Amino acid sequence: MSETAAVYRGRDFGVFLASRFLSTAAMQILSVAVGWHIYEISNSTLALGLVGLSQFAPMFLLTLPAGDISDRFDQRKVLSASLLIEGVCGVLLIALILAHVRSTVPFYLVLMLFGAARGFSGPAAQSLLPFIVPAERLANAIGWGSSAFQTAVIAGPALGGLLYVWGAPVSFAASAIFFLISGIAVSTLGGRRREKLEINTGSTERVIEGVRFVWHRPVVLGAISLDLFAVLLGGATALLPVFARDILHVGPIGLGVLRSAPAVGAALVAVSLGRRPLTTNAGIKMFACVAIFGVFTIVFGISTNFWLSLAALFILGASDMVSVFIRSALIQFATPDAMRGRVSAVNMLFIGASNELGEFESGLTAAWFGTVPAVIIGGIGTLLVVAIWMKLFPPLRRVDRLAEVAPSAGTFP
Repeated sequence: MSETAAVYRGRDFGVFLASRFLSTAAMQILSVAVGWHIYEISNSTLALGLVGLSQFAPMFLLTLPAGDISDRFDQRKVLSASLLIEGVCGVLLIALILAHVRSTVPFYLVLMLFGAARGFSGPAAQSLLPFIVPAERLANAIGWGSSAFQTAVIAGPALGGLLYVWGAPVSFAASAIFFLISGIAVSTLGGRRREKLEINTGSTERVIEGVRFVWHRPVVLGAISLDLFAVLLGGATALLPVFARDILHVGPIGLGVLRSAPAVGAALVAVSLGRRPLTTNAGIKMFACVAIFGVFTIVFGISTNFWLSLAALFILGASDMVSVFIRSALIQFATPDAMRGRVSAVNMLFIGASNELGEFESGLTAAWFGTVPAVIIGGIGTLLVVAIWMKLFPPLRRVDRLAEVAPSAGTFP
């Protein structure tokens, strides 16, 4: 048996994909149920925004230290423990429902614990893939990993909306079971082990080193900050319960379908990228697709037709997948093994800000201007971000082949 075959077991990537699918589906099921339930008991767009903020606050505090922990300890153990805690959060949400709690505060507290666990699971999961597949398969593995993720983002919301017909506890129970199975599966992974690090600096210095690494690589910084501000402004996920109930009148099942629509488009693109990764003009293609994301966010905002709204969400999801793939590949190719956890943590912090903080921004602007104007303003903001970032980060615009950003191609100060 060759050394590669001995280190990279065939089963590990399959287990990783299965775990990624289950944990992502669990998160989507939980998000649909929490969003609908919070809007039902509060009838407030701001309350929906606070769902995102309650998760982002602990993620903001913990993600960077979690990246250092993922570099110092086995990512498998960190990820497994985090997923098990996320499963416990699903159980706590069931308890709140069965206790007939009508205040939103206890739900936010559970979501804070959930956000803390995600702060650890994100860097551990993102830094793990290069240790379970060989370098020559990494680009394809990223594509297939994205496919598993997007397939779960399709199935999860649709299943969450369907399960909600039988009540929120059923949705939360399914979510908890998926998280627990995923956590157990991750604990069985093998693969390459990182060389033992010689720790000569404190945790704070090591976290700062990870931030400096990203800051001094304009291609990586430009990619993740573009995603941050584009999705922060253009994301409308938090407001989908409002569109489903009050504008499109399609109920919780329709909400699940709406949440799945972007992932259907993204999954089709992800499968294509898994079979045939981008090879040329990566930078300019990334900017073009983020612009498409902004345009169809505007289309979704002005639509009052369910099918047009689905089509707009489908297209913006497909375009966003290209950006996600390029950003993920740039980070994986540009980061040395010893820095993967910390750099992944910086990336996850940006992603958390764009998603969870973006939900708060959506809820807040909807409370100020109204739901439809908030989405339209966000789409216009995304287009402005694309124009500004093309000026600020010309090295990102000029990226041709993804592998050209490997560490040997540049120097870290």
